[in-house]
Amino acid sequence: MKTKFKGILTLLLAFLVQISFAQEKSVSGTVSDTSGTLPGVSVVIKGTNKGTQTDFDGKYTIKAKQGDILSFSYVGYKTIDKTVGASSTINVAMVEDNNVLDEIVVTALGISRDKKSLGYSTQKVSGDELTTNKSGNFVNALSGKASGVQIKKNNNLGGSTNVVIRGNASLTGSNQALFVIDGVPINNTNTNSAGQAQASGGYYDYGNAASDINPDDIESVNILKGAAASALYGSRAANGVIMITTKKGKNAKGIGVTINTGMTFGQIDKSTFAKYQTQYGAGYGPYYDGPGGFWYEEDITGDGNDDRVVVYTEDGSYGAPFDGQPVYQWDSFDPDSPNYRKATPWQNAANGPITFFETPITLTNSISLDKSMDDGSYRLNYTQFDQTGLMPNSSIKKHNFSFSGNYKLSDKLTVSSLANYIKSGGKGRNSTGYGDNIVGMFKQWWQTNVDVQQQKDIYFSTGRNVTWNPSTSAAGSAPIFWDNPYWTRYENYQNDSRSRFIGNISLTYELKDWLSVTGRIATDTYSELQEERRANGSVASSFGVSRGNVDSGYGRKNIQNTETNYDLMFNFNKDLSDKVNLKGILGTNIRRNELNIIHVSTAGGLSVPKLYSLQNSVNPLPLPNETASKIGVDGYYISASLGYDNMLFLDATYRRDHSSTLPTGNSTFGYPSVSGSFVFNKLLEKDWISFGKVRANYAEVGNSAPFDFLYDSFVVNTPIGSASTSVGNVKKNPNLKPETTKSIELGLEMKFLGNRVGFDVAYYKNNSVDQIFGVPVSRATGFTSKVLNAGEIENKGIELSAYGSPIKTEDFTWNVNVNWSRNRNTVVSLVDGIENLQLGSFQGGVTLNARVGEPYGVIQGTDYTYLNGERVVDASNGQYVATGTSDQVIGDINPDWNMGISNNFNYKDFSLSFLIDIQKGGSIFSLDQYYGLATGLYEETAFTNDLGNPVRNSIANGGGFINPGVNADGSVNTTRIRADRFGAFGYRRGLPNAAFVYDASYVKLRELAVTYNFPQNVLDKTFLSNASLSFVGSNLWIIHKNTPHEDPEGGLGAGNLQGYSVGSLPTTRDFGFNLKLQF
Repeated sequence: MKTKFKGILTLLLAFLVQISFAQEKSVSGTVSDTSGTLPGVSVVIKGTNKGTQTDFDGKYTIKAKQGDILSFSYVGYKTIDKTVGASSTINVAMVEDNNVLDEIVVTALGISRDKKSLGYSTQKVSGDELTTNKSGNFVNALSGKASGVQIKKNNNLGGSTNVVIRGNASLTGSNQALFVIDGVPINNTNTNSAGQAQASGGYYDYGNAASDINPDDIESVNILKGAAASALYGSRAANGVIMITTKKGKNAKGIGVTINTGMTFGQIDKSTFAKYQTQYGAGYGPYYDGPGGFWYEEDITGDGNDDRVVVYTEDGSYGAPFDGQPVYQWDSFDPDSPNYRKATPWQNAANGPITFFETPITLTNSISLDKSMDDGSYRLNYTQFDQTGLMPNSSIKKHNFSFSGNYKLSDKLTVSSLANYIKSGGKGRNSTGYGDNIVGMFKQWWQTNVDVQQQKDIYFSTGRNVTWNPSTSAAGSAPIFWDNPYWTRYENYQNDSRSRFIGNISLTYELKDWLSVTGRIATDTYSELQEERRANGSVASSFGVSRGNVDSGYGRKNIQNTETNYDLMFNFNKDLSDKVNLKGILGTNIRRNELNIIHVSTAGGLSVPKLYSLQNSVNPLPLPNETASKIGVDGYYISASLGYDNMLFLDATYRRDHSSTLPTGNSTFGYPSVSGSFVFNKLLEKDWISFGKVRANYAEVGNSAPFDFLYDSFVVNTPIGSASTSVGNVKKNPNLKPETTKSIELGLEMKFLGNRVGFDVAYYKNNSVDQIFGVPVSRATGFTSKVLNAGEIENKGIELSAYGSPIKTEDFTWNVNVNWSRNRNTVVSLVDGIENLQLGSFQGGVTLNARVGEPYGVIQGTDYTYLNGERVVDASNGQYVATGTSDQVIGDINPDWNMGISNNFNYKDFSLSFLIDIQKGGSIFSLDQYYGLATGLYEETAFTNDLGNPVRNSIANGGGFINPGVNADGSVNTTRIRADRFGAFGYRRGLPNAAFVYDASYVKLRELAVTYNFPQNVLDKTFLSNASLSFVGSNLWIIHKNTPHEDPEGGLGAGNLQGYSVGSLPTTRDFGFNLKLQF
């Protein structure tokens, strides 16, 4: 910790500079309008970066020289310039600008447009809104800040984030939005294995590539939601676009310096972790040989007599009730343990699993320099990100260097460029899925008598895998099911590193005052190394290329990914008359993508312990998994916008692509869009209506096939006899055609009372047809599936964004923003003869499906059987009667609606902001509950029953419980079921899968920030031009949820397979500060 604070101090001291000023004086005054004084008016000395703002009394003070020009600006008002003369007082009366535009937004290809001229929905989020709370992935900060955008993160360190705009549109392809920086698409894929997406054990979530983007470089994010907005980006933009505009050099003389430093600390939200019962310990019930059926009998002390021994080979907590009597536990077996051959009290552990977690700390330091010259500007930034995780021995480090600039080479020629280099590394990411997942162990298979601190002590004192779960009581015995958790974290860890460059350079030449041409080259390339290891002596589990069960191993995956774009664009903007304007773009794009992956690992384990090398393999190395793909897409596009009297606008676009992943006859395809908007408020002549616009659009967007879907190819296998190759299991399709999404949208925007209140509402309907996916076929064909064009998904919904300023006085303002959206998703059709497509199959017997007539992503499994609306119970055993098949729809991953409510309060130099994030509906299957209840871990398994007795008493002693429901004959169930053994609760007692599907609704206090802006009269005495200190918090309070022992947002990370939770890390409440200094 001292090192981190020293780093902050060094960074600050390094930039304390001596600044000399020309002869200046203090100029002060009051800024007002017709209703009174105006707080927050920007006062800047023209041509410099020196400025201030009026306080809540509308007053300002600034140091300036005689002859300087003070520029006064405020949203909704005309900018006023005043020259400093002999007087030291300048008062200003601001005048409302009735023609002021709502805002300028960045649209497709990086083109800036007046928002009121757009015929489609777009929403802007400022960079300041993304940097208040820094999480390492700026995408998480978008949650709740834009309607129609679903952001779902998981709690893994550096884990991937799922970003879906207006619902899932592709059956098996990507449904992620396209990310674009300054008009150029970038890569946002995640490099997780398919096994991770399926929740198989022994895999890691390596995050998605958008996390490389530095939030301190972001000026704003514009979200292009519909097909009409994103069509110019071609076949990848069917799922919407996240448009990122980076910061540029400011219009100021001299060099501006900004230093930003922040630190946050995490604290576990205990409602998202297991709450254990504290009355019973290890075991699966009263059926062992020892006293009462709860113990092993073994001679631990060596005196020839049997001792009472905890059932160490079991990983459940349906054992004997805690009574404080001495028993022999795992720590009595090893000579290096302080309790060797000693009995210890039978009691609930003093240090349970929650003490295993550490305090996560995130430290961010950045410095930026910007300069503006007569012919150009530039900005340089360096950001260091250092994060330690919730799990021991886990961290992520990033170094981000960026440059952006533009320079006017001549009166007609301008060059612009962006360069961003990111070096990142991760260590100790948590293993996800079922098996080999520490959090899954804690939540599903655990003994409540095990003290985690003792596991920690024995590992660090011996360096060996001395586990609570040995296979025998002999010293040095191998684990049977679970390793010592500290052995897992410090021996079986992974590490990864990535070097990435994102850059572009463009030249713009002005051919006419209304016509220019731009040539641009852009690239996004990264190299990534992922290393995974298992130490000798671990529990054997699936590992490596072959996924064989081994107790040790080493594997590495090398990934090289490059995308290059070449664009040539003609931009025109011509006034055809006093009232008619035509603007647009004609261009061509060449895109090339290249991906190379090599995954290789040892086989059979490691010959020499702790030597992690491929040459240290026990068996010959298996053939590596190799991927080499090259994709080319060439396209041309045209966009035109015709505006009349700044009131009526008509837009049309057309793009035509040629894709290398489609067959010759279908490789060229086009898609049009048309949109219109009408600004009608001037016609109404109502003072209280500040702005009004209706809009409508229709668009079609194509989507090309994935790589290698056309032709059957051979797979190289380990040679068997003379055969070393075989045809793959998937029958390819040489006649594929592109997927197509057809979209319509209607919208209304209104603003009232001088823009103090407003809303934007939209209705949309998207139909995605000719889906490209694989369907199961008979194995008699020699294949397991074949690729087809078929199927249709429909998404339709409503979005609402609203804002208001309920209070606006001289000293106090209150602003509120609301984003609400509802999407309805339906699988309209698949292929003839197929009514259901299984998307994923999970541990616990549930599947995720695309089922005709149902929403995309329904959870299927067994359900209760019902009689007249009552659950049916088997009278012979008291258990529920589940359906005989597992094809029942028991959940839907899609929420009913989402809402974000943000509030911002300003009082003089203080501000308070917070965001409430709400989701209504959606479903999630919890494997933790499925197993954790069966093993007796949770408090729900040890309660007082209807007879007033401990439910785990034998039935003869008044224990057990009665399942509410009816018998097959309709009579009320009265059969009592025993609860003193494994499976009394959970999946083993006849409960169907539906019992473990939970409502994923939540209400969260997502963000909170309190900021103090140092007043100008204080800053004038320093070398600073601006300074602010913020105290920030994120995920501070889950106000409401329905998922026990976990966060409803917990899941598998990015991808189509959602609605399933297994061993997800607890959520942390993060607190911290952020200091921003400007020179």
